[in-house]
Amino acid sequence: MGEQIHILKGDPPVKVALRRSSRARRFTLRVSRASGKVTLSLPAFAPESEAIAFLDARAGWVRKHLDASPGPQGPRIGGEIPLEGQLRPIVAGAGRSARLVQGRIEVPAGQEGPKMLALIKQMARERLAARVAHHAGALGRPYGRLTLRDTTSRWGSCTSRGDLMFSWRLVMAPPVVLDYVAAHEVAHLVEMNHSRAFWSICQRLHPGYEAPRDWLRQNGPELLAWRFDRLP
Repeated sequence: MGEQIHILKGDPPVKVALRRSSRARRFTLRVSRASGKVTLSLPAFAPESEAIAFLDARAGWVRKHLDASPGPQGPRIGGEIPLEGQLRPIVAGAGRSARLVQGRIEVPAGQEGPKMLALIKQMARERLAARVAHHAGALGRPYGRLTLRDTTSRWGSCTSRGDLMFSWRLVMAPPVVLDYVAAHEVAHLVEMNHSRAFWSICQRLHPGYEAPRDWLRQNGPELLAWRFDRLP
């Protein structure tokens, strides 16, 4: 139903998106740990003055969560970036593309963002395709298309037709985390729900899945904070 911007006064001032929703029944305040965006959802006909008062009363909560968010990051020569769960040094390379060489990433200077993104997507596709094939084979289940996207609300999905989608950012996490998400979505080829039977299949495919699941919940925002279209 549209979005307005309100500036929360203070040092520094904070931009807050006021978003009206026909589904909202109360005020809901969210701070994205990945992007730092602050959103206040409000019922369609709620007075704006009440929304602002609600926001002002929670200004301390907003700033506390903003301070805890990682903030946007971008790859730079001389910096580091997580890849397969390890911080990899980024160095200038002579080639036209980014390459992982002896634990470091060589990338053409001035093109860190797009070249690094291309490398990450290539690695993600290779590793996810291998793990999906492994887990689907263990279940004896066929699957459809495998696509990569940059999602903020989920790390993977499975359609009723067996098409699988994953976030390419998973390759930045430890391999055990990527493998868990691959197993999770493959398990949906059998159980399109999160029932006890579903989690039993997850346990078969990836014993001890709780640890990588918890890692992703705790550290996922840091992966989502990386930007490759431009340097922050």
